Amino acid sequence: MTNAIERPTSLTRRLLMGLTLVASMAGASAQTFPDRPLTLIVPWGAGGGTDAVARMIAAMMERDLGQPVNVVNRTGGSGVVGHSAIATAPADGYTLGMITVEITMMHHQKLTEINPTSYTPLALVNLDPAGFQVRADSSYKTMGDVLAAVKANPGKFKASGTGQGGIWHLALAGWLRDAKVDPASVPWVPSNGAAPGLQDLVAGGVEFVPSSLPEARSLIDAGKVRSLAVMSPSRAALFPNVPTLKESTGSDWATGAWRGIAAPKGLPAPVAARLEASVKKAYDSKEYKDFMAQRGFGMLWGNSTEFAAFMNRGDADMKAVMTAVGIVK
Repeated sequence: MTNAIERPTSLTRRLLMGLTLVASMAGASAQTFPDRPLTLIVPWGAGGGTDAVARMIAAMMERDLGQPVNVVNRTGGSGVVGHSAIATAPADGYTLGMITVEITMMHHQKLTEINPTSYTPLALVNLDPAGFQVRADSSYKTMGDVLAAVKANPGKFKASGTGQGGIWHLALAGWLRDAKVDPASVPWVPSNGAAPGLQDLVAGGVEFVPSSLPEARSLIDAGKVRSLAVMSPSRAALFPNVPTLKESTGSDWATGAWRGIAAPKGLPAPVAARLEASVKKAYDSKEYKDFMAQRGFGMLWGNSTEFAAFMNRGDADMKAVMTAVGIVK
């Protein structure tokens, strides 16, 4: 009987010792993290806005963490390739990524199964609300003028600024839906981004271009384009005279292109906390603030919990609008 009692007791003791050793090793690992270079994946091409923001964040984090943070562009599949590479990397903290608004859209079109819950969110670092642009010589002076014209002439006016189902297309469709107007009332002309869409606007090929104010900045400054509103709860620092959609039409619809830092799902909490703190330090740095102000990019901070909630709300909004447009699969 004595041996029968001692043997399971001894086994239990060994198991406890093993668990203690594992916990100790995990703690030591978190304390020494990082002890080698990190990789920050960008799902979009080098030289673009997302790439530029990611490289600035990486440079600031590298200084804080004491290890290289190497930016790698993984493009393709309208963002699917890079976002998937971030989500499927080992959850050890050594592979991070800059995820963008498209992660709330792609899975609704069955382009991928990856969605906001596929990550360990670390921080939201940027939001560029949608602006609504017309030609400088347009007779439309307010969003109320635009809304009245669209209601009176459904199908007459065209808009552009991104591909079909892209963020600026959905920004317009969301506003029309919120105003109880069929989104199809303004036919969408697909383009390879805001720049060609704005050029088409200046040339007279389309009447409206929803895009971020930084993207329209050069043409606004040149007096060729006028912005009627920004789809945000507050006015943009870049153009403080441009009213919000709420001020212009009473609509609460707000959306835009955002960027945030995330890691694969299942990242150990101590490592996640260390990385989140590093991103916050980068965000608060004078270098980052100056860089964002120079580029005209909007600054918006959200910690890991706030970022997760932000993505969940955005995912629901995008699904509703994409359903209204008829592109949910």
